[in-house]
Amino acid sequence: MLAAARNNDTFHKAFFYTMGISAETRSHIRSLFDFKEDIIKPEGLSAAWQTGSTQRLCRLAFNLWNGWTEERNENRSTPYELFDCGFAPYFFEAIRLRYPEYCKSMEHPALHFSRSER
Repeated sequence: MLAAARNNDTFHKAFFYTMGISAETRSHIRSLFDFKEDIIKPEGLSAAWQTGSTQRLCRLAFNLWNGWTEERNENRSTPYELFDCGFAPYFFEAIRLRYPEYCKSMEHPALHFSRSER
């Protein structure tokens, strides 16, 4: 999908990774993303093939793309709603792909105590 989109920035990586989590979203990617215009297609959320879990997946992907939330249904894009499905473990990787600068492994310096503090 990155090759088809001709872009591998963090927006595209996170979006296509997220859409790739489910076989349903993979097979319907063209109803969710316009490759020619390089834009998401939120109207794909109401497609007959969508399930509660694939809708959550799409909402996260759309939000990672450009901050999109469904007008008058913004509450459906909260972590409480989005992560309430079997795809949740994969969502963390999508977030890491979108925000690599904030998700680097952080080394915790060893605590050094003097003998009197032990």
